[in-house]
Amino acid sequence: MLKKIRVIPLAAESLGVRSMCTYVETPDIRVLLDAGVSLCPNRFGLPPHPEEFKAIVEARRKISEAAGKVQIVTISHYHYDHHTPSFQDWLVNWTEPDETAKQIYQDKVILAKNPRENINSSQRERGWMFGRAGGTYAKKILNADGKSFAFGQTKLRFSEPVFHGPESSELGWVLMVTVELEDERFMFAPDVQGPMSKLPLRIIEKENPQLLMIGGPPLYLSPMKVSENELQTGVKNLSELVKRIPHVILDHHIIRDETWQMKALDVLYDTYKSGSVLQTAAEFLGRKTIPLEALRKRLFTAAPPSQEFEKWMKADDATRKHTKPPI
Repeated sequence: MLKKIRVIPLAAESLGVRSMCTYVETPDIRVLLDAGVSLCPNRFGLPPHPEEFKAIVEARRKISEAAGKVQIVTISHYHYDHHTPSFQDWLVNWTEPDETAKQIYQDKVILAKNPRENINSSQRERGWMFGRAGGTYAKKILNADGKSFAFGQTKLRFSEPVFHGPESSELGWVLMVTVELEDERFMFAPDVQGPMSKLPLRIIEKENPQLLMIGGPPLYLSPMKVSENELQTGVKNLSELVKRIPHVILDHHIIRDETWQMKALDVLYDTYKSGSVLQTAAEFLGRKTIPLEALRKRLFTAAPPSQEFEKWMKADDATRKHTKPPI
C-alpha cells in the first residue's frame, strides 16, 4: 500500500514479546516508535520461559540496531513495553543500568507524551524518572500531545491524548501518531485496545490511513479485569476500522489470548467481506505468529527448562531482576 513510507515492526506479541516497537523510514527522516519491550513476570503462575527470554534478547538487539539509524524516537506513554527504563531488570525489561536506555536515546530528538498533563499517577512518576535518567542522553525532549512536526516533506502528526482502553481508563492516556508523506499515511495507534473508546475511533477515521498498526482489545483479561461489554466494544470498533482501512496490522494485547481469532470472528469476517488485509506484526514481516506468552504453559510442558533455569525460577523477584536467567 505504501511506496514512500517504509514500516518495519521490530518487536510485538506476535514475535514473542510485549511491545509495539516499530521502525519507520521516509526519504526525509528515520523514526523509532515506542522503543520499549518487556515480558510478563507471571502468567499462568509461571515466569517467562527460556524461549521468551531468547525473544527479548533478539528484540533488544533489533531495537538497538535500529536506534543507531534514527533521528527521532517517540514515546506514546510511559509503560515499560513502550519506553525503555534506565535501571537493571533481567526479569521483565532485559535492561542494564543506564546502558540499554543510552543506546536508544542518546543524541535523539524524543517526541513524547507530556508527563505532567492528562496522565495517571504511575505514568507521571515514570515520566519524571525518564526525564532524569534515560532522557538526559537525548538531544532534546519535546511534548508531542496534539502537535505536528515537519521533517522535509514528511509530517509526524500526534493525536491529542486518548484513553488507554475504555472511557476514563485508570491506565491513563496515550498518543497516536500519523506519519504522512504526500498522499501516503501510516498510523500508529498503541494501546487504544480496539479502540474501546469513541475518541480514538473518530481520530483514526479522520486520519484515514492506508496502513494502520493498532493494539487490539485485551481479551485475556475478561472478565476479572476488563468487562465483557468493554471488550466487545473494542471488537466492534475494530470491525468498523477494517471495513474502511485497506491494511491493518493488529497486535499487542489481543495476541496475549491464544484463542483471539475465535473471540473476534466478526473482525475476521468483516475483513474478508471488505477486501482489507488484516495481519499480525509477524505476518506483516512474512513470518509465522508465535505468541510465546499465550503459549507459556504449553512451553513449560513441551520444552522443560534446564535444572539451572529451574533454580533461577525459584529465586525471589529482586534476585531474578538482578541475575540473568541461564538460557
